[in-house]
Amino acid sequence: MKVGVYYNNSDVRLEDQPVPAVGDDDILVKVMASGICGSDLLEWYRVKRAPIVLGHELTGKIVQIGKNIKKFKVGDRVFSTHHVPCGECWYCLTDHETACEVFQGTNNFDPGGFSQFLKVSGRSVKTGTLTLPDNMSYETGTFIEPLATVIRAFRTIDIQPGESIMIFGAGLAGILFVKLAKVFGAGNIIVSDINKYRMKMAKKSGAGLTIPFGKDIPQFIKKNNCRLADKVIISTGALAAAAAALKCVDKGGTVLFFAVSKPEDKIAVDFNHYWRNDISFKTCYGAAPLDNNQALELLRTGAVSVEEMITHRFKIEDIGDAFKTAALPDHALKVIVEPN
Repeated sequence: MKVGVYYNNSDVRLEDQPVPAVGDDDILVKVMASGICGSDLLEWYRVKRAPIVLGHELTGKIVQIGKNIKKFKVGDRVFSTHHVPCGECWYCLTDHETACEVFQGTNNFDPGGFSQFLKVSGRSVKTGTLTLPDNMSYETGTFIEPLATVIRAFRTIDIQPGESIMIFGAGLAGILFVKLAKVFGAGNIIVSDINKYRMKMAKKSGAGLTIPFGKDIPQFIKKNNCRLADKVIISTGALAAAAAALKCVDKGGTVLFFAVSKPEDKIAVDFNHYWRNDISFKTCYGAAPLDNNQALELLRTGAVSVEEMITHRFKIEDIGDAFKTAALPDHALKVIVEPN
């Protein structure tokens, strides 16, 4: 089978690998669509594991099942995720499933979503694979995982109707934040990015205000929102965005680090202001089974529409061009690889 092997962002090669052998508790999926995630483009994070077959936002059709599989059958159209919590440890039982050691330490995909066929094993079969509704396309299904991470983020910061939300970064996740904020009944939705195309997409998706990064954002918010934002979401790894975000949160508000910068990047914080004004800092990573199920339902019902976010489609033979396109934000939002 053909696979896309990642060496770095500008070097993703088409190579041949054998189709994985399926064990008694595994399923083999013919991959029909696989989205390029922003995390796939974090070269500092990915290159240390290269060469590797990436791809975790995927859908496909089951073509083979192990003899112990009762939940699925050949021909089922499915979404699957590579990280699944154990459901039994302290972290899982206290609603911190993505901090679970099983979640963080196990990859149940062989080799990865940027391949023609994918073996799914372990907990990713039991609780990480969902049957796609008949009315959901393979392409729409690739949004289940990214939307699920945004759902988990909103749960983490307890979004309330009418609250104002400031989002730094208008990439795929940033736009999904805008769309979900509308579903949650948020008040003013404010977005800042350096890219005009992505801010245009944010506005089209429901943002009330868009602010070019670099302006006096806190004063702009106060002028247009009467006060600073209740919830501030950092959806970009740019350190400057994190520094700006800390200045945009109102008293009693919350700052969420959804994306983070490189490990060596540091930011100095004087906590006196936040301590005196009851301001919280939160983090969010990944998505748990509940989040995936809720994302599927929001997509199934059309409460969150995503088709217009797909800007590019590539065959597996053009995987290198797909990554190069996804790394250039001027006209790309959601890039999908279609291996078959």
